[in-house]
Amino acid sequence: MAPQKDYYRVLGVAEAATADEIKKAYRRLAKKHHPDANPGDKSAGERFKEISEAHAVLSDPDKRKQYDRMRRLGAFAGAARGPRPGGGAPRSGRGGAGGVPPAEEFDIGGGAFGGLGDLFSSIFGDRREESARAEAVETVLAIPFRVAALGGKVPVAVPVTEPCDTCKGTGAAPGSQLSTCEECRGSGQVAFGYGGFAVKRPCPACRGKGKIATQRCGTCQGGGEVRVERRLMIDVPPGSDAGTTLRLKGQGARGRDGKVGDLLVTFQVEPDRFFTRDGLDVLCQVPVNVVQATLGTRIKVRTLDGKHVVLKIPPGTQPGRTFRIKGQGIEKNGERGDQMVEVTVEVPSKLTPEQEAKLKAFADAAGLRH
Repeated sequence: MAPQKDYYRVLGVAEAATADEIKKAYRRLAKKHHPDANPGDKSAGERFKEISEAHAVLSDPDKRKQYDRMRRLGAFAGAARGPRPGGGAPRSGRGGAGGVPPAEEFDIGGGAFGGLGDLFSSIFGDRREESARAEAVETVLAIPFRVAALGGKVPVAVPVTEPCDTCKGTGAAPGSQLSTCEECRGSGQVAFGYGGFAVKRPCPACRGKGKIATQRCGTCQGGGEVRVERRLMIDVPPGSDAGTTLRLKGQGARGRDGKVGDLLVTFQVEPDRFFTRDGLDVLCQVPVNVVQATLGTRIKVRTLDGKHVVLKIPPGTQPGRTFRIKGQGIEKNGERGDQMVEVTVEVPSKLTPEQEAKLKAFADAAGLRH
């Protein structure tokens, strides 16, 4: 039987997907299903958790190897039959569905399968400890084209989940008592049977805390956490590309242990009405009329820094001809590109009778009407 939760299917990638493909798939799905983008949709929140869990495993080379090993051994097989009370695993007879042996025949602590219990522990860890630790927060920030090219400061508002200041993360109203959770007996975890293995997950009753308040905190409604918005000014390095990720130490979410995680900001570059980019070069188009293209002229061209340079257009310039302005491109790592200017020729859409007569006379004299 196939695993109940296939992380490759969760992210929509192949089993042989590269680390970059996994990262791109995660960012795309996380942005789509983030709770902030789907207010009031509980299913989106669950989907977001599932996506984050899949990324946490598949993005870590060691955890991914262990996960792949368990998939091959069918460690998740039988999960679709659901958990058993008390954390026991559903059992099948020898040669049953999926060929999964009875639970008692697995050496969970070691033996022939190399300690699959330890593999589960190393991949999924102690979720109570993980929830208490600070986490990195990822966000996508749209920045103007010129800011990406030249660098600069841009504001960003990042929603983060932090321990509630009112109850200090306990979920209990000030002055109320905390009692041991009867569901998990204070452990903060419940066990689910997965094909002969007891996999521990956070207790849904106490949310992994092991304690339940007699009166819930009015600020966080007993959750122990609140959603806040952190506003920052981001320094965008010159020459930043779309997809560039900036790590800001200590600007992420604050865990119940008091430590603050990092903030990962991925840039999304907005298009510019005048400029496009090719590596370190910037490209633009400037129009000239028929007379200017035929007889030659001088035109002013705006550069990336907002200044203007004079560009000489020689006589007989054809539409589509490109001119290079040295050193007016993007500077990065000690190198600087150029500005490539493509000339477009504008043809009058309407002439006066007098203009039309003169143009026909010119065409006849130059032999252009034959």
